[in-house]
Amino acid sequence: MPRLLGIDIPGDKRADISLRYLFGVGPTLAREICERANIDPAQRARELSDDELARIAALLDNDYVVEGQLRRVLQQNVQRLKDIGSFRGLRHRKNLPVRGQRTRTNARTRKGPKKTVAGKKGVKDLR
Repeated sequence: MPRLLGIDIPGDKRADISLRYLFGVGPTLAREICERANIDPAQRARELSDDELARIAALLDNDYVVEGQLRRVLQQNVQRLKDIGSFRGLRHRKNLPVRGQRTRTNARTRKGPKKTVAGKKGVKDLR
């Protein structure tokens, strides 16, 4: 398994597909990296030489924000929103959906499991 930026990329997949295992690298960026590093995208990742891996690593370090550096930037952006007290920052702070989704129903991923409220009357109790 080749290793790039501290991440093991799968060796049995094509080079452009294997690069997508890096956080922040998608299909377009993976093809662009292969093109700029003069690597055949159809070549298997395990067939990449040490020189080719070094070229990819240097390219990623110098020209792109990926992996830990990208995660840090995203975390700083969220922290900035929280610090200035913006609406989006408050939503992040309360662990609620940030981008305008409804919360009366269908926000379970963000809100977590249901919290049952004690003493609430149902429809059957009203009769």
